[in-house]
Amino acid sequence: MLTGARSRSPHPLTEGPPVHIDLTGKTALVTGSTQGIGRAIALGLARAGATVAVNGRTASRVDEAIAGLRGDVPGASFVAAPGDVSTDEGAQQVLAAVPQVDVLTNNLGIFGSADPLSIDDDEWRRYFEVNVLSAVRLIRTYLPGMTERGWGRVQNIASDSAVVIPAEMIHYGMSKTSLLAVSRGFAKAAAGTGVTVNSVIAGPTHTAGVEDFVYELVSRDLPWEEAQHEFMVQHRPQSLIQRLIEPDEIASMVVYLSSTFASATTGAAVRVDGGYVDSILP
Repeated sequence: MLTGARSRSPHPLTEGPPVHIDLTGKTALVTGSTQGIGRAIALGLARAGATVAVNGRTASRVDEAIAGLRGDVPGASFVAAPGDVSTDEGAQQVLAAVPQVDVLTNNLGIFGSADPLSIDDDEWRRYFEVNVLSAVRLIRTYLPGMTERGWGRVQNIASDSAVVIPAEMIHYGMSKTSLLAVSRGFAKAAAGTGVTVNSVIAGPTHTAGVEDFVYELVSRDLPWEEAQHEFMVQHRPQSLIQRLIEPDEIASMVVYLSSTFASATTGAAVRVDGGYVDSILP
């Protein structure tokens, strides 16, 4: 060491032990977690040691999902939290099952293609109620407890459609753009408390629902691999990975944002979009 030089701590990633995310002792709630991206997020958080509250509209779907998750992560702790969080009554039902959470992931969402001029007022309201207000309602419910305890993580699952509005999904794009604003605003509300609030911009992701959506836009006579390729070429050509993202790839980002490693990331729109959004900024 040079005389007079300051000693420095080892860089945590290059000189220290391997990164290990440990959420033991934390309770996480993932809305819409009986399938798809939500289920993958619940699985990832459980593997990191969190007690995970699984949410869906019906108790039977939630119980079925938990049985499957326990098979994937033996010994993990899960809580059944059924309830339609797009309604106040459903949110209260979830609150009764999970009075306190440390990690809130608002994943519930609906999507679909439609002729922009045919979307009526009720459908616009439905997309806002399910995709936006459900998240606002739960943040309003759980954020005060997080700030009082001085630690918490909130993630809102947004979409590349928040930035690149698809012509056939304007109502969906509107709702996801709104989530970016919601995330930034609540991050400011939690400033200096030890609580972070972020949105995750998920790109085109491979789920059962997306398979149905793909087949709405390309020929149903095509095998899945060909249909996926045709969909990406015709409707999502900006993707740099040129494939659909797998749900566990979205989950990995959520688990990271839920950890102490992400303590300086808040108010952000973090991209897991396969390079779909043509921007050099996050």
